[in-house]
Amino acid sequence: MSSQPSAKPEPAQAALPRFDAVVIGAGFSGLYALYRLRDVLGLDVRVYEAGDGVGGTWYWNRYPGARCDSESYYYSYSFSEELEQEWEWTSKYPEQPEILRYLEHVAERFDLRRDIRLGTRVSSASFDEASGDWEVRTDGGARVRARFLVSAVGCLSAANVPEIDGLDRFGGDWYHTGRWPHDGVDFAGKRVGLVGTGSTGIQAAPVIAAQADRLTVFQRTPNFTVPARDAPLAPEAWAEIKSNYREIRHRTRATRSGFPYIPVERSALDVSDRERQAIYEQLWEDGGFKFLWGSFSDLLNNQQANNTAAEFIRGKIREIVRDPEVAERLLPTTHPYGTKRPPIDTDYYETFNRENVELVDIRRSPIVEVTPGGIRTGDAEYPLDVIVFATGFDAMTGSLLRIDIRGPRGRSLAEKWAEGPKTYLGLQVAGFPNLFTITGPGSPSVLTNMPVSIEQHVEWISDCIEHVRRAGLTRIEALPEAEERWVRHVNRAASQTLLMQAESWYLGANIPGKTRVFMPYVGGLSDYRKICDKVSSDGYEGFELSA
Repeated sequence: MSSQPSAKPEPAQAALPRFDAVVIGAGFSGLYALYRLRDVLGLDVRVYEAGDGVGGTWYWNRYPGARCDSESYYYSYSFSEELEQEWEWTSKYPEQPEILRYLEHVAERFDLRRDIRLGTRVSSASFDEASGDWEVRTDGGARVRARFLVSAVGCLSAANVPEIDGLDRFGGDWYHTGRWPHDGVDFAGKRVGLVGTGSTGIQAAPVIAAQADRLTVFQRTPNFTVPARDAPLAPEAWAEIKSNYREIRHRTRATRSGFPYIPVERSALDVSDRERQAIYEQLWEDGGFKFLWGSFSDLLNNQQANNTAAEFIRGKIREIVRDPEVAERLLPTTHPYGTKRPPIDTDYYETFNRENVELVDIRRSPIVEVTPGGIRTGDAEYPLDVIVFATGFDAMTGSLLRIDIRGPRGRSLAEKWAEGPKTYLGLQVAGFPNLFTITGPGSPSVLTNMPVSIEQHVEWISDCIEHVRRAGLTRIEALPEAEERWVRHVNRAASQTLLMQAESWYLGANIPGKTRVFMPYVGGLSDYRKICDKVSSDGYEGFELSA
C-alpha cells in the first residue's frame, strides 16, 4: 500500500493539533499561567518546557550554594490559601533543591503535569494572518496551533558563556552555573577557577572554597553584598507567618519592590551620622534585601545618600578581610550601591581569609586565553583542573530571541528588537498579536520579588484573554504609539535614578554587542500595578482589539 500523500492534500494547518493557548516554559511563570488559563478560564492549554522537569530557573541552577535571595515564605505563590497553609519552608533562604521540590509539589497538587511536555524546546513561532493563530514548532519537529502564545521563558535563563580564546583546548572540565550537572561536581583535590563575582559567583565561592584544594576567583568588577543571615524557621515562626499570611501578601503587593517591608519614607541625609550608622548596623545584622529596601528611601536616586550605604559596606569589607591589599581589591568603587542587582551572601568576604583562596583582578590584568592547563592573564598563568563560569545570562531578552518568533508578514522579533527591546507594559510587543510576555522587558520584574511580579502579570494576561473571548473577539495587539510612549516612560524613569551609572545586565552590558537599553521598569511594582489596572479598566487603552 502506497505511503505517498494524495494528489490533493488538505491544508497543513487542518491536521495540526490546536489549543486555545500555548505557554513556553514551566517555571514559576509557566506553572501559574497554566493554572490560570486552564483551571480558572477553562481553556485548552499546552505548555512546552525544555528541561526534563518543571521548575525553570530552579531546575537548571544547581550550582554550589544556589539559594533564593528573597525570604522563602513570600518567595512563593499566593493564589491558594490551602497551598500556603500546607507547605512549610525549612529556612529563611531556601536552597535550590527545596525550591524545586516546592514547584514540583505545586505541579502535582494542581495536576499541571498532564498538560506539560517536558524535554521539548520551542524552536519557532509564527503568526498566521489568515487564521489568526500562532503556529508553534518544537525542536523535535512537532507543530501545533494556538490562538494565544504566552512566553514564560524567564528573565534569567539564557546562559552567557564568554567567548575566550582556547576554551575548546582546556584539558580539564568547565561548567556554567546556569547549566550545572544534575549529579553535581566533585571539587575535592581540584584547583578551581571561578570566573565572575555577581550574585551567582558570590553564592558559589564559599562552597567551592570549602571543597576544593585551591580556588582562584577571577574578578572584573567588585560587588556590594550584604549577609543573608540564613537560619532555620522555627515552628513558632511558621505559626505566626501562617496566621498573618493575608496581611503579608497584601504588603508585598502594595510595595515598590514586592517585599513585605513597611515602606520607609526617610532620607539617609535627614538623620545624624550616629543614627544612620546604627540603622545600617542593625540591618547588616538582620541581613537580606532589607538593607536596601528597608533603610532609607533615597539610596537609588540620591548620590550623596547612596554614598553613606556604599561606604558603610566598604568599611565592613575592610573589617572582615584580614589582608588589606585583598580587601582593597574587593572594594566596589565603579558603581553606586544597589545599581547592580544587590547580592546577599553567606561568608563571601570571609572566604578570602582562607589560605586556599586567591583573588585575581582581571580588570587590571585581563584574561588573555584559556590554556590546556588553566587560565592565562596579562600577568600570569593560573593552573586549573576545573573552570566555573559564573558569568550570568543574556538577561530579559536572550531566552525570547533564541526562539525564531515572527509576526504577520514574517517580521521577526529579533529584527524588531535589533536596537533594544520595545514593549507595551512589558506585556505585549506591537506587531505581534496575541503574544504575551510574562515579566518581559519594560516591566518591574527583576527589580522586585519575582513571584509577586509573576502573579500580577499572569493575572492581568488571563483577565485580558478572558475579556477578549467574552467580547467575541479574537485578536489583541499593542498599538505602536502606546508602545513608544511606554518605552519613553521606562527610559525617563530609569534616567531619574542612579541605576544608569552601572555597567549592569539591566542594560545588557554583560553581552558583547548587545544594545545598551535599560530594560526593567524602575517605577515600582505598586505603581505599575495601578497603571496596568487602569489600562484594562479603560477598555485596554493602547491596544487594538478585533475579531
